[in-house]
Amino acid sequence: MPATTALRRSLVATAVLPLLALAACGYGSQAKNDDAVQVAAGAKKVDGLDSVRIGYFGNLTHATALVGRQQGFFQKELGATKAEYATFNAGPSEIEALNSGSIDIGWIGPSPAINGYIKSGGENLRIISGSASGGVKLVVDPDKIKSLADVKGKRIGTPQLGNTQDVAFLNWISEQGWKVDAQSGRGDVSVVRTDNKVVPDAYRSGSVDGAWVPEPTASKLVAEGGKVLLDEADLWPDKKFVITNVIVSQSFLKEYPRAVEAVLRASVGTNKWIDAHPGPAKAAANRQLQEDTGKPLPPEVLDPAWKSIRVTDDPLAATLDVQARHAVKAGLLERPDLKGIYDLRPLNKILAADGEATVSDAGLGAAS
Repeated sequence: MPATTALRRSLVATAVLPLLALAACGYGSQAKNDDAVQVAAGAKKVDGLDSVRIGYFGNLTHATALVGRQQGFFQKELGATKAEYATFNAGPSEIEALNSGSIDIGWIGPSPAINGYIKSGGENLRIISGSASGGVKLVVDPDKIKSLADVKGKRIGTPQLGNTQDVAFLNWISEQGWKVDAQSGRGDVSVVRTDNKVVPDAYRSGSVDGAWVPEPTASKLVAEGGKVLLDEADLWPDKKFVITNVIVSQSFLKEYPRAVEAVLRASVGTNKWIDAHPGPAKAAANRQLQEDTGKPLPPEVLDPAWKSIRVTDDPLAATLDVQARHAVKAGLLERPDLKGIYDLRPLNKILAADGEATVSDAGLGAAS
């Protein structure tokens, strides 16, 4: 590694120490760095790097990251370069971490990826792979809401203003012909922005009558007596829509292409393993959740949640473009220019080498 590059990376690492300290206080949380590094004899550092820093959510929709870490897929592909991890509670904090250099690669939802790309003028990130589809449901109190029409006038939770589920719910409301002010959440439906961790308590107390949320929060509400009124997958062609992408900082992609390819190979390999071993994969994801959060998911939550999520290497780019248009329609976003948000060349290189079909960027790829 050139001396100037090594120095720059060292300075970035020093600069982000305060950020990671904030993470431990609720900004996100730095995942344990004591993962056993299983390095094959004679393994070398990839691109000369001591480490690659990977971010993700402690959430089943980030199953690829959970299982890949727990089963050692990332470390295996990175050889003598250590895989280090940080977990986050919300997309904006992960985007900030990517911008500051405290992580290099991350698993994240489409809305924060879009927002991060736009706010930086297209300069800070690239989407380099898909990871998951599905796993989002509208769960309601069956005593208060018995049909979709009954949602009008009720209080429905979403995780965060402008997040992926919030945008989806606002768009669905609009399609019913109802009116809601996107910023305040007030209107024919009361949209109550509530962190996923708090939603079950809010539902139990009656503060919300239901929620449009990802797994495993949706299944937690069902375990509390809620009813699935709508599965968002039913609103999409072929029941497929992106819920989790893999992103990388543009500078890291340019300077360390072999390291990016190593992480992508691990991601592709993890998804194959999940599909081939669904039971062990579910157990591995739950073990990693326990390590990250201190508590595993009980079977009555884990089992239905796992069934509703599909891992995929395909970023389902056309659905991301649709989600961006939904945010524009809701008044949360100016019409964005997303040209260049994807660079799927490293992923397609790996897929082609494995004899797998390559995937499309829907015309939103970076120029060669």
